Amino acid sequence: MAFVGYSTGGEWIGSARAGLFGSQRNASTWTQCGAVASSVCARNKAVRRGKVVVQVPVCVASGSSVKDDVGVGAQDAASKTAASGASGLRVSTRKNLRRQSKVVCTIGPKTCSLAAMDELATNGMDIVRLNMSHGTHEWHQAVIDNVRDLNLTGRYNLGIMLDTKGPEVRSGDLKTPIEVKRGERFVWTTRKSGHSFGEFCTEVSYDDFVNDVQVGDTLLVDGGISSFLIVEKTELDVITECIDGGVLTSRRHLNVRGKSASLPAITDKDWEDIKFGLKNNVDFYALSFVKHEDDVAFLKDYLREHGSEALVLPKIESAEAVPRLRQILQVADGAMVARGDLGAELPVEDVPLVQAEIVRINRELKKPTIVATHMLESMIVYPTPTRAEVTDISEAIKQSADATMLSGETAGGNFPVLALQTMSRVAQSVFDLKLDAPSGEFYEIKPAPGVGDASLRSDIAYSAAVLARDLKAAAIVIFTRAGNYAREVSAVRPRCPVLAFSPSADLKRRLALSWGIDSYNIQFDTEDPEKTIHRAMQYLTQKGEIRKGEVLVIVSDMLNGKGDSVNSIQLRVIR
Repeated sequence: MAFVGYSTGGEWIGSARAGLFGSQRNASTWTQCGAVASSVCARNKAVRRGKVVVQVPVCVASGSSVKDDVGVGAQDAASKTAASGASGLRVSTRKNLRRQSKVVCTIGPKTCSLAAMDELATNGMDIVRLNMSHGTHEWHQAVIDNVRDLNLTGRYNLGIMLDTKGPEVRSGDLKTPIEVKRGERFVWTTRKSGHSFGEFCTEVSYDDFVNDVQVGDTLLVDGGISSFLIVEKTELDVITECIDGGVLTSRRHLNVRGKSASLPAITDKDWEDIKFGLKNNVDFYALSFVKHEDDVAFLKDYLREHGSEALVLPKIESAEAVPRLRQILQVADGAMVARGDLGAELPVEDVPLVQAEIVRINRELKKPTIVATHMLESMIVYPTPTRAEVTDISEAIKQSADATMLSGETAGGNFPVLALQTMSRVAQSVFDLKLDAPSGEFYEIKPAPGVGDASLRSDIAYSAAVLARDLKAAAIVIFTRAGNYAREVSAVRPRCPVLAFSPSADLKRRLALSWGIDSYNIQFDTEDPEKTIHRAMQYLTQKGEIRKGEVLVIVSDMLNGKGDSVNSIQLRVIR
């Protein structure tokens, strides 16, 4: 392995000595590398001379060996790659389509079979969502078993997300649907079954419902499909007048405009579901109706105490959560923008603004965001989406959301695979359009100023993305134990695929949610990091995921033989 140069306190050696290591035509490559290293050191004033913080070795990988041959420069290889039209890796369906965002699919009766889930995975599903508001533990166990079987084939890396039911307020069971027209009186009661309710009355699942609402409040059914004005209260009943009529059926979701129910964020049922998730080592917990960062911290502590490193993603769907967005997101591992209930509790015109703010804060914090609810709602029934739905997906991707989600579209819709294909195709069109966008607009987003090791990682991640852009690299390859470097690189939004190697199979699945990352499981050699890189290059070559002439940018903080962590950027040309 030939170390062309390194930066010590901002002094670059490689560019000045380019002629010693290859033909003069490679000088521009070394100059670019030197600029990267100098930039990282300049932004990290605390780096002392003699402390090597950035290494930029350039070497050529060939099958099972790495040659000390830099006669063919990285820039030449990149030019050949571009000339042949090879702008990226053939890693997966998503990479073939250049779709760097991920897709979360809710599994339901229409898609719970092994064959149906295989078809979804083949068409780009990245994360399997278990909606604990429906189904038994036995039913969800069968879905989890199917996911494990699919992952064992080696063709997929599906993560599992357990979405808690949360403290929902729902209407009771009705013998037959009730059609309510504008101006008609309707009663919502906390009296229990066994009482005679009358035709225009139904029970409510929340005992404190009467105390939580006030005369003059607006009660929304299923996010506003129908609405009622509260005109009177008694000890057990809430009397309303219908504003927007409709047909009421059993167990409808109820919201009060601008208010949240005074229920705990994690209910007894949620705890049972969380324990079920722990037993099955799920990868993500979507926590419903979070109002405060303490709700998230409590669940994270519980999971860690029970040996789980699963990510906790609060669902921002409560009006009370919005004023505390940053505090909640700082504690969390990411977030889901649950726009259905959020739109019921906030003015609808505020929802896209809150969505954009959540995506912005999370990208700054290097945490993933899922945009969810009503994305392709019409495709539950129809085979084609509305133009507004297509625009909605496109805008979420342009905002730089890590993932978009399908709910009823894949859980019980008539066209689950078609809905997934549509979402993937819309995302692909955004990435195709933005491929030539200037740095900082969509790709190569400069990280916010940081301190210490976090700042160093951010600067190296950004520099790797810029280097990959300038050299038209096929991919950025990352070696990570905890996932920090992978998420740092993902957050700056490089144009090329990000291939993350980790010794942890659990981390491999957790990284499946992060923008642009394909993750792989490989054991690290703690004595010789070069052996780890060799194995990774062999794996990618044997799988046909990299090919001759392609340039790779490699980022790692692997331990060297002395036990020191070395932050490095490397360039490798496949021969």
